[in-house]
Amino acid sequence: MSLSDADHELVTAELGREPTAAEAALFENLWSEHCAYRSSRPLLSAFDSEGDQVVVGPGDDAAVLALPEPEAANRPASERDADDYGDTYVTFGVESHNHPSFVDPFDGAATGVGGIVRDTMSMGAYPIGLLDSLYFGGFDRERSRYLFEGVVEGISHYGNCIGVPTVGGSVAFHGGYEGNPLVNVACVGVTNEDRLVTATAQEPGNKLVLVGNGTGRDGLGGASFASEDLAEDAETEDRPAVQVGDPYAEKRLIECNEALVDEDLVLSARDLGAAGLGGASSELVAKGGLGARIDLDSVHQREPNMNAMEILLAESQERMCYEIAPDDVDRVADLAERFDLGCSVIGEVTDGNYVCEFAGDAEEGDEEDGGAESEVVVDAPAEFLADGAPMNDLASEPPSEPERDLPADEPPLAEAVAAVLSAPSTASKRWVYRQYDHEVGTRTAVKPGDDAALLAVRETESEAGADVAGDPADGVGLALASGANPKWTAVAPYEGARAVALENATNLAATGAVPLAAVDCLNGGNPEKPDVYGAFEGIVDGLADACSALDTPVVGGNVSLYNDSVEGPIPPTPTLAVLGTTHGYDAPPAALDADRAADSELLLVGAGGDALGGSEYLAHAGGSDRFPTLPDESGAADDLGGLVAS
Repeated sequence: MSLSDADHELVTAELGREPTAAEAALFENLWSEHCAYRSSRPLLSAFDSEGDQVVVGPGDDAAVLALPEPEAANRPASERDADDYGDTYVTFGVESHNHPSFVDPFDGAATGVGGIVRDTMSMGAYPIGLLDSLYFGGFDRERSRYLFEGVVEGISHYGNCIGVPTVGGSVAFHGGYEGNPLVNVACVGVTNEDRLVTATAQEPGNKLVLVGNGTGRDGLGGASFASEDLAEDAETEDRPAVQVGDPYAEKRLIECNEALVDEDLVLSARDLGAAGLGGASSELVAKGGLGARIDLDSVHQREPNMNAMEILLAESQERMCYEIAPDDVDRVADLAERFDLGCSVIGEVTDGNYVCEFAGDAEEGDEEDGGAESEVVVDAPAEFLADGAPMNDLASEPPSEPERDLPADEPPLAEAVAAVLSAPSTASKRWVYRQYDHEVGTRTAVKPGDDAALLAVRETESEAGADVAGDPADGVGLALASGANPKWTAVAPYEGARAVALENATNLAATGAVPLAAVDCLNGGNPEKPDVYGAFEGIVDGLADACSALDTPVVGGNVSLYNDSVEGPIPPTPTLAVLGTTHGYDAPPAALDADRAADSELLLVGAGGDALGGSEYLAHAGGSDRFPTLPDESGAADDLGGLVAS
């Protein structure tokens, strides 16, 4: 992938000259679909992202939410006011690692976990829980099972090693993912008002400090790789674009970050993810309306003879970029050394352009002392780099509604029930979550396998409640659910996305919680195809409308397009991760014991369905149908609140 002719012309006009090779590569990555959201950003304004609970909304590494006081935790957001929220904050974010997980399922999935954890750390938070929503091709395909097993192994290895529990998520199988699996990972962290950090640079003269692993050549061009269709030879040709993770370095980085925040040393921070150092440092200063001068030779490296482009764009893992006051640099270096991490002062914040200097490519002997003279390899306005990409104006076609064509010979009821319950997407996922250490951290009150996970946020306990160790009646419980159903959204993108939001919200209600906020991971195929883009518009509008009706602000997320391969585009997949609160850490039991069941009645709440489109039954029996008509969403938030209260 390279800069298009139109983008090259725009860059040349802004700079007043031809871009250097390093500048062209930096623009190529930062202006890619993966970083700039050129096809999706105009649609994202449909989401409501405001509320008294929202401290930091979309645009930062993760959203930040104020938790309600325990006595208000079970009330819907519409019944709370600003005084009902305390000074304990949680962070919430989600990201995708789809293309890398096809090329290398273990490392692709593992580094997806590492990236979203560092996004959490960037906000001054400590990560306390992970959710993974995974999508694969047909379970009867050997290739799909290979990807499935590798992804689960990568997530479990990385998450278990860093000590962050994977407490929930979803797994779905659908033929549309044969050539392009999806790996969507969400993370929740805990912090407070005094510890909050953002990715907005503060003041010229402050130092930019890189802490973590050495920079290598892995993950080069990962952002542009994620912005193209997967080629038939992607497994071999695109292997250098996949990052390699080191969870033990990540664990040390988590604890080092905690120490830096504890001592109030961090003025702003950004995790090194897409576009590597160039992406993190330019975005950091651009958000503050500032610039930077960076010495690429100062970056600690783990491979010899790296050139400027490699140092700028490598997506080597377990690295953080911090803005630090000059007087605090030595203390940061001491803490990095304590945790056996590399530390480099790579430059400083300025009030000018984003400038990178490099001597490694210069001829030796240029200076009187025989050393190499630095040359400027990047000199561009930071805001133009980070936000100057023009948006795409794409054609779209609305999806057609399938006709009713039910199977002429219906299978016997017993056979149909057995087939639906044993289908890979429906059957127990115990094999998956048993590989995750979901109890590390001692916060997990409701474990995987239930409708939603529940974590104890003991930071919200009152002093009186803290005297009673482990009393679940005090404090706030954090309920978490995530997922999407591709069978629904393949048939009806808009209605299917509405159903995804409603299902996740009712999963929280079944755990006794009401929604606080949501983040989304919007996955689609090649947006240059009008039918694909029309379906993508449908899932955006469907999620936005349903979340608005649920009084659940969508406070952040991720967009992953070009999930297209020789097998064709994926189904439009709107993964939604919803976070809710409850007073205390207990939850209603998921199942009744025999004695209680004998005297109990089962109630079905809500209108019955009038169609079978998107159902597991039709996937087994064959045929097609329109998607069921969903109930009017008005009053949905109050209905959920009433369900929880009862």
